[in-house]
Amino acid sequence: MKNYTIKKYNSEYFTIWNAFVSSSSNATFLFHRDFVEYHSDRFEDYSLLVFEDEKLISILPANRVENTVFSHQGLTYGGFVFLDEMDENEVENGIKTAVEYLRKNEIKTLIVKEMISIYERQKAIRINGFLANESQTVLDKKINLALDYRSDYKISKSKLKHYRRLQSEGFVIKKEVDYDLFWTNVLEPLLNEKYNTKPVHSLEEIKSLANKFPNNIEQYNLYIDDEILAGITIFKTQRVVKSQYGATTEKGKTYRALDYLFIYLIEMFANNYEFFDMGTVNDNSELGYNLGLYNQKKELGCDVFEQNTYQIVI
Repeated sequence: MKNYTIKKYNSEYFTIWNAFVSSSSNATFLFHRDFVEYHSDRFEDYSLLVFEDEKLISILPANRVENTVFSHQGLTYGGFVFLDEMDENEVENGIKTAVEYLRKNEIKTLIVKEMISIYERQKAIRINGFLANESQTVLDKKINLALDYRSDYKISKSKLKHYRRLQSEGFVIKKEVDYDLFWTNVLEPLLNEKYNTKPVHSLEEIKSLANKFPNNIEQYNLYIDDEILAGITIFKTQRVVKSQYGATTEKGKTYRALDYLFIYLIEMFANNYEFFDMGTVNDNSELGYNLGLYNQKKELGCDVFEQNTYQIVI
């Protein structure tokens, strides 16, 4: 009989954890310890490793708040990530062993923010399918919009019309290594004025992450006469390009500069990726989501890919 054991992450597992992330079809660079730990001052790490005998078969990037463990609150998605070759019985045993470990350590609740389907290179292991005997509820449902390059997607005629018209305006689009200009002159002022908030990543954090993950994090800015009008920060995984941040200046709005940059990048990445992810549109309004943002992304060719967050009573 196979023996399953759980280990709580510490630095001695750094190499084996990251090797597992690199080899799993359903892990992305967000699960690398250098990414998980960039905001370690904000979270009490409670990541788990699941071993089958001596072999690492699963990881759970996680943090703890009192007697609740979250699949990491600092990550866009998460949950258990298993080796590609695991069968359903092994997955079930691994998850049950992890749940029992949490129970023994007086954890009362496990909250899992599932992997969005567009990031799954192979069929993902859904935790809810193996916890039928546990008390679980859907705690939250995010509306995530992404363009599926494999589909017959359509960008609205009006946006394409403006895009073609603006091609004669003299726009210059640059891939930048410097994030300062976009953060300080475009993104932070816009978020502060419109939403009274700040980017999830500070300027220093995004610069540090871009330095550690140069093949995954990129910055594209749009200029006219050397003046920045808009920018988009890109997170790239194996099959998905994600617009992590997109913003424009007041002058850029008169040019529809952000739409122009989106369409430019959609076309640029079309041959090498399967999805262009434009993120969630949920808010605290009566609808539960920002209708204007939803329509804008739909007009750029996006479809909805829902993301559930599950609460499991241990």
